[in-house]
Amino acid sequence: MTPTITSSTTHQYKALTGMRCVLATCVFLYHNRKYWRADVPHWLLQLLNELHLGVSLFFVLSGFVIAHRYLPNPPINGRPYIQYLLMRVIRIFPVYWLIVLLSYADWGIPNNQPWWLTLSLLHGLSNKHNLDGLAQAWSLTVEYSFYTIAPIVLHIWCSSVVRALGLLVLSMVAAIGIGYAWHALNGNPFQFMYPYQFVLHNTFFGRWYEFAAGMYLASILHKPPTWLSKCPFHTTIGGVGLLVTIFVIAQFEPTILDHGYQHPIGFLCQMVLVPLFAIVLFWGLITRTSWLQTFLSSQAMVLLGNASFAFYLIHISYVNIRLRNWHLFPDRNFVLLWLIATLLYLFFEKPLHQWLKQRVNQLN
Repeated sequence: MTPTITSSTTHQYKALTGMRCVLATCVFLYHNRKYWRADVPHWLLQLLNELHLGVSLFFVLSGFVIAHRYLPNPPINGRPYIQYLLMRVIRIFPVYWLIVLLSYADWGIPNNQPWWLTLSLLHGLSNKHNLDGLAQAWSLTVEYSFYTIAPIVLHIWCSSVVRALGLLVLSMVAAIGIGYAWHALNGNPFQFMYPYQFVLHNTFFGRWYEFAAGMYLASILHKPPTWLSKCPFHTTIGGVGLLVTIFVIAQFEPTILDHGYQHPIGFLCQMVLVPLFAIVLFWGLITRTSWLQTFLSSQAMVLLGNASFAFYLIHISYVNIRLRNWHLFPDRNFVLLWLIATLLYLFFEKPLHQWLKQRVNQLN
């Protein structure tokens, strides 16, 4: 997950920023569900098991943000592409490096974790090492993989959506093929792009459909298709549809310790219904006035939405462990983590990004 749209100040886009706080909270609940297994009803625990889908909605938002920013003229070569990639680097890496390096300084570098893989985010392509460092940072590798290929996909998208989707499918097949060819060659010791289940669930090449949903939303924003423009109560239908989909997926959990996407039907629901209802919900938040849009657009929610990237990076792993060792509040330090994330955003992430952005812009 990465920071939200910053170039737009409209009420509607602020709602998407506020939505990031809700999604980050869903991921927090998901990662803490194990502590509540004895205290919540079975059906609620089933739903908590599927709140990892908050990451899926982050991916949809990322696809929307990039397509909204760079359509119809994506930077596909030369200096514009390099500048584009640098802009993405300064979004992700400063806060990430700060926390990882703090953990290295405090705990040392684990002998079984190649530091260069972790710092470069290449570890997210390895089934053996994707949870090294900050366990949740595997999704940053997914994000940056998308950023790398997005301009090419958007360039093709402008002339043919089918060809663009075909490229994404081809990239998935190629990634799996590389992993298995590598395995046949020398055993693929780091398990890069191997096995196929890892590729499908933990890499961009298997999660491309979520980013594509966001790109689709950006491309039809000002000229929606009939099925979307004539759909009533978009925010309600999108929100309720997502909740029902989560409930349905939860019914396919093999055990209370597993996930519904491990069943083919659950995986199909995650692949088709989650992006579909996300499109409807986000379109409603952008184009329709509602109580939810007003709430998510509030100053407090926008601030927390902007701080959600920092929150995501500290809500488990190093910072969270250090806080728990100091003191564990009844809310599992939920409020304290948001306070730290907000301070980190206001006094480190935001000012550093603004300074680095000026440096990158000077490359023109």
